[in-house]
Amino acid sequence: MAKSQDKPDGQELRSLAVKVERRADGDGKVTVTGYAAVFGEWAQIWEWFEETIARGAFTNSLRTADVRAYFDHDRGRVLGRSSAGTLRLEEDAKGLRVEIDLPDTTDGRDVATLIERGDVTGMSFGFSVLRQEWDETVTPARRTILEVELREVSIVSEPAYDGTSIALRSLEAARQEKRGHPAHQRIEARRAAMEQRIRRIA
Repeated sequence: MAKSQDKPDGQELRSLAVKVERRADGDGKVTVTGYAAVFGEWAQIWEWFEETIARGAFTNSLRTADVRAYFDHDRGRVLGRSSAGTLRLEEDAKGLRVEIDLPDTTDGRDVATLIERGDVTGMSFGFSVLRQEWDETVTPARRTILEVELREVSIVSEPAYDGTSIALRSLEAARQEKRGHPAHQRIEARRAAMEQRIRRIA
């Protein structure tokens, strides 16, 4: 199950309830690993639409993005950063794999304890969509995310779904674009002409 919501800066959030693993080395460094996203799985976002993330959606962003890791998307609770080497992100066959070297801070130690106890079992990512496709031949509509700008990853305490207004605005934009397409306009014109003929017959 995943969670979806919007942030004030316009980014979307998705969370995944998957196992987060914790390990410690001989030097006392604690590292957590997990997946913030899984490819090819359909997630129901309320009753509005279904969504999946295509393989390769993170490829371009991972080449340039300086991503930070947070606890519960709180920017005041930094756990790692890709440019510092304390956050490592990899797009593999399964999804977006996350590895964080937890800091020796209150938040870092708390997160390590919560994961070890099994109280925290989710990861999440914040993103902006760069490329997507909508399929409205099915109900509910289906959204395939093809490419994202990755903003952040988070270890989260409550992964679940609650919908996203940004994605709904994206669906409406896709519908407007479809309405303006010449092929769609020709179909609508034929439909209107057919309705007029039927009314004359009746």
